Amino acid sequence: MPTAPLPASPDGSSAPRHVAIIMDGNGRWAKARGLPRVAGHRRGADAVRRVIRGAGELGIPVLTLFAFSTENWTRPAEEVSDLMGLLRHYLRNELEELGRNGARLRVIGDRGRLARDIVSDIGDAERRTQSNTRIDVNICINYGSRDEIVQATRNLARKVAAGELAVEKIDEALFERELLTAGVPDPDLLIRTSGEQRISNFLLWQCAYAELVFVDTLWPDFGKEHLERAIAEFRRRERRYGGVGS
Repeated sequence: MPTAPLPASPDGSSAPRHVAIIMDGNGRWAKARGLPRVAGHRRGADAVRRVIRGAGELGIPVLTLFAFSTENWTRPAEEVSDLMGLLRHYLRNELEELGRNGARLRVIGDRGRLARDIVSDIGDAERRTQSNTRIDVNICINYGSRDEIVQATRNLARKVAAGELAVEKIDEALFERELLTAGVPDPDLLIRTSGEQRISNFLLWQCAYAELVFVDTLWPDFGKEHLERAIAEFRRRERRYGGVGS
């Protein structure tokens, strides 16, 4: 049953505007049950559906999910193939669900290494959800933050070399426009599931002032209630941005 957006807490703090999640633990979930890893990834796709719905119900405007990193290509070929198959299935079969949740989809990452049909499916999914306005859902596929930063630096260097840009004009705002996340607000809250406590080359620039919450729950078991608990922890934090607290 839909719930109202999270109200401001008694001290005036509100829910985060942008929540980013490192979805970790699919393989361990499957191993604990004697199942192949792909079974964990399939159940993880169910968690994606639950969390998108829950985030929309909680009034979170932006949700970013880390689905496949540039480093994940080093996994066994069979597992990578299974993951790409699940991605195809998601892009082709979840559009109605995204529509029901008012979710606008955006895929962030280097599409150059993805199969042509997947790139086509991504473009189709983005076009067909672009009029949805309840929640922006960004899914990071073939994404690596260090590579993103290097590519942004190269783009600016080319403009300087071509005489199109003076070095003195480069500032944070200009640099951010060269990132793959251009136009997306920085995350307020970064969640990682499965008990691991690292950010694994994810949104390094963008998460400069994000609150980090690490939870022990494996991603396939993660749901709206876990998201609510992470938001409650977020609200207990005092965000000073380098200043002095109250």
